Amino acid sequence: MKTTAALIVAILMLLTGSCATRQRTSDAGGVVDFALIGDMPYDGRQEQEFDNLMKDIDAADVAFVVHNGDFWWDGGAWTEKAGGLPPCSDATFSDRLARAQRSKHPFIFVAGDNEWADCHRAKPRTYEPMERLEKLRQMYFQGDSSLGQQQVKLSRQSENANYAKYRENARWTAGDVVFVTLHMIGSNNNLGRTAQMDAEYEERNAANLAWMREAFELAARGGSRAVMIIAQADPYFQNTWPTYMQERYALWAIGLKPPTTRRTTGYDSFIAALEKETLAFGKPVVYVHGDTHIFRIDKPLVGRQSQRIIENFTRVATFGHPDTHWIRATIDPSDPNVFRFRQETVQANRLSH
Repeated sequence: MKTTAALIVAILMLLTGSCATRQRTSDAGGVVDFALIGDMPYDGRQEQEFDNLMKDIDAADVAFVVHNGDFWWDGGAWTEKAGGLPPCSDATFSDRLARAQRSKHPFIFVAGDNEWADCHRAKPRTYEPMERLEKLRQMYFQGDSSLGQQQVKLSRQSENANYAKYRENARWTAGDVVFVTLHMIGSNNNLGRTAQMDAEYEERNAANLAWMREAFELAARGGSRAVMIIAQADPYFQNTWPTYMQERYALWAIGLKPPTTRRTTGYDSFIAALEKETLAFGKPVVYVHGDTHIFRIDKPLVGRQSQRIIENFTRVATFGHPDTHWIRATIDPSDPNVFRFRQETVQANRLSH
């Protein structure tokens, strides 16, 4: 009996020691995996597929999960035939929060336009966007920790009294990388619909830029190896591309010519600030977003002076409706690019062609 008990204790100590060593290695800058998802679940089918996806992620050895916004469908696009909970409703707010809290890993949520800005056109009933935004902040961004059954501690921009309302802008570190979320959304970042929404955009955009600059300052001061920025919006980098790039990569296939003048968007100041900070930092910078629902990894940030890609910048766009899969991101200290990305196809969600 004594021998058996001693053996059990030894095994438990070995297992505990192994887990502790793995955690210390991650904290010290070892290999860290994490999951990136967004733009899901939208309809009844995808609500079921989202369960499959989270089961897949729960079984994976990842440090945390980030959902980069649009936790339900655009209010104007949803139909009763599509099924699932209707956009912007109190029931949907509660359902999606419960799904996030069931995650076995820490779950960091980033606000998108579907959660509030587009609720003025929601079906079967409309909602006032600013009221929905306040509800979102109260429900999803309380405290200084992530969602999920396990949690990670987050710094929030609201800790600064000048930005007290922006609890959704968060920051944390892992694997010697600074992570920062920005409340930058689709629908032109809520610019151009009403005077009230334009005022909301101006204030939130200023907060986003300040929060991003602070993250780069922290990373530079602390000698961090990289910065990852996560937001919902595709800022349409191609709007800033030189003519030859617009034609070659965005317009030739559909038979269009580049415009003679560049249109103003709700992302212009972000792209300009991102270029400045990325060049000054000089180490890998990754921007992760959803919004367009097309999985891709590319280098779309082009220098205004050089008219060439900025090599230390990478964009990662996550899967989204109607596809329900995820991206495994890896921080590897032996890799000069710091990050690796691998698509994770959820077998239960594959479409039979």
